[in-house]
Amino acid sequence: MREIEYVPLDDALRDAAERNGVQQSFWDIFGRQHFTAPETNRAILTALGFDCESEESLRAIAAAETREAREALPPVLVIQQGDPLPHGLEITTEKGGRLRTEDRVPLGYHRARAGGTSMSLIVAPDRAHSPAPGKHAGLGITLYGLRSDRNWGIGDFRDLRDLIDWAVPALHIDFVALNPLHAIHNRRPYNTSPYLPNSIFYRNFIYLDVESIPGYDRVRQRFEHGETCAELVRLRASDLVEYEQVAAIKRRALDLIFEANPPGRDCREWIAGEGDLLRLYATYSALDEHLHGQDPRVWVWPDWPEQYRDPESGAVREFAAAHEREILFHGWLQWHIDRQLALTQGHARAAGMSIGLYHDLALATDRYGSDLWAHRNFFVAGCRVGSPPDDFSPNGQDWSFPPPDSRQHREDGYRLFTESIRKSMRHGGALRIDHVMRLFRLYWIPEGHTAAQGAYVRERAADLVRILALESVRNEAVIIGEDLGTVEPEVRDALARAGVLSYRLLYFERAHGRFRLPHEYPAQALVSTTTHDLATIAGFWTGNDIEARLHAGAIDQAAYETQKAARAGEKQNLLDALFAAGLLPRDYIRRAAEIPCLTGELHNAIMGFLAQTPSVLWLVNQEDLTMFPAQQNLPGTTAEYPNWSRKMSWSIQDLAHSQTARDCTAMVSHWIENTGRSRSA
Repeated sequence: MREIEYVPLDDALRDAAERNGVQQSFWDIFGRQHFTAPETNRAILTALGFDCESEESLRAIAAAETREAREALPPVLVIQQGDPLPHGLEITTEKGGRLRTEDRVPLGYHRARAGGTSMSLIVAPDRAHSPAPGKHAGLGITLYGLRSDRNWGIGDFRDLRDLIDWAVPALHIDFVALNPLHAIHNRRPYNTSPYLPNSIFYRNFIYLDVESIPGYDRVRQRFEHGETCAELVRLRASDLVEYEQVAAIKRRALDLIFEANPPGRDCREWIAGEGDLLRLYATYSALDEHLHGQDPRVWVWPDWPEQYRDPESGAVREFAAAHEREILFHGWLQWHIDRQLALTQGHARAAGMSIGLYHDLALATDRYGSDLWAHRNFFVAGCRVGSPPDDFSPNGQDWSFPPPDSRQHREDGYRLFTESIRKSMRHGGALRIDHVMRLFRLYWIPEGHTAAQGAYVRERAADLVRILALESVRNEAVIIGEDLGTVEPEVRDALARAGVLSYRLLYFERAHGRFRLPHEYPAQALVSTTTHDLATIAGFWTGNDIEARLHAGAIDQAAYETQKAARAGEKQNLLDALFAAGLLPRDYIRRAAEIPCLTGELHNAIMGFLAQTPSVLWLVNQEDLTMFPAQQNLPGTTAEYPNWSRKMSWSIQDLAHSQTARDCTAMVSHWIENTGRSRSA
């Protein structure tokens, strides 16, 4: 009689978790190894829908995996062009052509059939689109932060074109980097982050240049006289974007234009071409407004009447039939956004930029937004995404949105992932992927667990990276992967092989306590000083970020004193690096404490330090061009800090006429010209 093998429950649990991508250990940035606890494995598997009560139920997970492996075809196969295919496939290309396994299959999204079953077949290039030869420079802005003498209290697409008209001759740049333009609810303080969008597939109407939309001339007088005009003047002069007021006044104008100039055939055809994605987003938007209008206490879809929480319910279908006008309106808004962005990208390229607009794809999506309402079966309930403890967040971070369900995405042929990439890079020459490690793994925190009690769960990285490369090549868009934080070395290696640029920040580029020198930076990277969550150059030097954390209650007095002391050493290390790079004279050495603010000489040295790196892209942030001390976002705060609201120091008109602005511009332009980053280089 064959002896039955005994496997302890924890071993079976660990095996089942590993089979579903849960890493059983990881190394943190301090060099410490962390092991996944049994209760974390159990919680993640339960969230994925598995029974974890017995060894038998856990072994069934392995049995199911074996059965799936025996199936004739998987739901989707993602390959690089030229890779071998299974024998006996009959392939229908996306253009309707018929091929067999032995034929060369073109890049694209196809269908393959064998043995009575079919699958999606995605054929990708081996590398993403590359920048034009040479090195390049760009200006990073927050579109909402653009000031002008004509906008409606927030930067818009016309402001962006005006900025391009200034920046190309003044700076000789190849791109303008933007904050994510995703649709948000435009409500302070919780619904203004461009990195926690209502939808990652569609964009925020608040950026529309209302005055250029056909039909505005019929309603112009209502907005250029009286109280409305005075309100626009006030919103324009405010140092912070007042989202609710700007959205309300733009929405009022857009409603009137829509009535005066109803959508024509071009608009309706575009909406139809967007399919279910736009239908669901527009339906959600109309429902959200309708239900909030009925009861102002209802803010999020989980609080809607139950019959409206399912996007395919009979009640939702009845609502859609009865509110066609409202749903069409939201599609019309997205059509105009698409048209204005296309015009702006064309304007940038016509001005001589080789890249033009550089877009940004957020990692998160608001758990109370339209994406979760419309596509919630593609997310895992019972877990949240975050990050483990590190020197930036000693207790870890809980980002409070659910992780994607990779099984569902694979079953669906990665359609939603593909659309998120495609729509985010549309009308642009570059795309930044926020937290690019998402393609490889995400840190999951089960319900009832702290951020320190989570685990990394692996994604199907090879498939996702190949799809990213395919969309990049098709759209001729450079890909930048934001690879900050706990990054496994093999992740950067895989991204480099795929032609995805690394994202290197001055503050993080250190080795053995010192700042890396320019020649030590990688060539296949974008280099910059900082990002929205970190101190600006001026803020770093004055400690403005540390003061802000104390004032907001994000740190206590003891942490404040510790961070101030550490900053003094960091500043001195930076001076040493600038001297070693030949950018500061010897008398700056050991003088950090004697330089209380960012001087012109120090500003020039830091700009030159990054400009001299071999990195193919150099990004100058608007705050660092203008020596602005406050950062855009203070992590860990909401109402305690004016996140995502600060406008630029100078208006677009001031950039051309202010002597201080011209001096800063000339300094940056000098480094662009003299380090081979000019468009004419």
